[in-house]
Amino acid sequence: LVYSVLCALLLVALAAVYASLSPSPRAGQRGSSATASGQPATDNPQVPEAPPSPGPDERFKADILVVVAHPDDETMVSAYLAKAVYDEHKRVAVIYGTRGDGGGNAVGYEQAAALGAEREIEARRACAYLGIMNVWFLDGPDTPGQDVLRSLETWNHGAALDKAVRLVRLTQPEVILTWLPDYVAGENHDDHQAAGVIATEAFDMAGNPILFPEQVSAPRDPTRISNLTEGLQPWQAKKIYYFSDASHTDFLEGKGPQYATTEVSPSRHAPYYRLAAEELSFHLTQGDSGQLAKQALATGNFEFFKQPVRLVFGKSVVKCDITGDVFEGVEPAAVPYSPVRGYVAARREGLSLELGGPWAFYREFWKARNLEHLARLLPTPEVSVQTGETLHVPLLIRNDSAEPAQVTLSVVLPQGWTERTGTARYRVSAHDAYPVQAAAVAPPSKGPEWQELTYKAEADGKTIGSITLRVTVTPGGGLPQ
Repeated sequence: LVYSVLCALLLVALAAVYASLSPSPRAGQRGSSATASGQPATDNPQVPEAPPSPGPDERFKADILVVVAHPDDETMVSAYLAKAVYDEHKRVAVIYGTRGDGGGNAVGYEQAAALGAEREIEARRACAYLGIMNVWFLDGPDTPGQDVLRSLETWNHGAALDKAVRLVRLTQPEVILTWLPDYVAGENHDDHQAAGVIATEAFDMAGNPILFPEQVSAPRDPTRISNLTEGLQPWQAKKIYYFSDASHTDFLEGKGPQYATTEVSPSRHAPYYRLAAEELSFHLTQGDSGQLAKQALATGNFEFFKQPVRLVFGKSVVKCDITGDVFEGVEPAAVPYSPVRGYVAARREGLSLELGGPWAFYREFWKARNLEHLARLLPTPEVSVQTGETLHVPLLIRNDSAEPAQVTLSVVLPQGWTERTGTARYRVSAHDAYPVQAAAVAPPSKGPEWQELTYKAEADGKTIGSITLRVTVTPGGGLPQ
């Protein structure tokens, strides 16, 4: 009897031990519960609480992201930025495509990389004057010229775009301000154009999670080292606006909002043009900008700075008027990704003559990026050239027929011009395009004046196309084409 009792007690003890070691019933099993008391597992004090998701780092959030090419480019809109920062309490960040290492130096011998190092400091100090602390560089080389394709090549287009998309996702801007992606008569710096191209592409791509996906994949453990994925979030900016370095501004009227620089800042008790001059005065290596601002502050002559800030409406994913305020229709909540048309090959037939090079690129770029209205800014293509300089005109003779063709190219030049290359007979294979680098030398000129050059292509006695180019000839001081 004693033996039987002991065996029974032992079995009870073993059953209790087994029960204490057994796993909890699985959720969803009949008659099961997360805990013995019937409470959900989430209420079990033995289940650890996961830390809250930190979300994006608010220190880098921007209302406005400015994307430009060189230190001092931001001064094209600094009067508006002063208004936005000081009086509208907007957060601003700036991206520079280069450090301006190809520019001149008005205060010392430093050039090339040394000059770039100086100009980076000038840019950071100038931005800090406006309360802008978040400043980045895409590390492209300064590429003086007028052909955007040269800058996109030297900047390493893909790598620069990767960085720009990353910074859009990091800063999550509501609005992007950047250079106009177009070929204009004026300074027409190819780096300026490249900044506008890359900013536009980043605007279109940052909200798409399958583009640069390593940027938006969560890291395995953000508290430890050696994470390779970045943990950003896709972001669709709401608007993009452009500004231009054209020598004439008539084509900008009515194409976007304008901001008077003569208004007085309520918080700073000074007109915005003076605040813009003070910001520009940090760029002392630059004789045509920083030194000009320094002189204006010393003499009180601010006429150069009183021009309004003119913006060109690019596009918006929120409802707004093209000339309305930059933040019209903008709410702080995120908006869905807005895809663009993308490249669609046009159906072509027969023979044709087109402008090639950067003009050919922009024709397709504007359509692909839902910016068709930019093609109407300048109905006639234009360019600026210096007296005695060779004007290069890239042309494309297309043969979209099934037979080879012979095409004769000719040019009508204004008085005083000298043709270098272009006029000739060209044999163009079927379904092919013949790139022609036409060139002509500009005559002497006492001042800027508009002239027109017309190229005409004929085949079998019939005109297949003509190209007219408006050219302003200046005595000097412009960028090499």
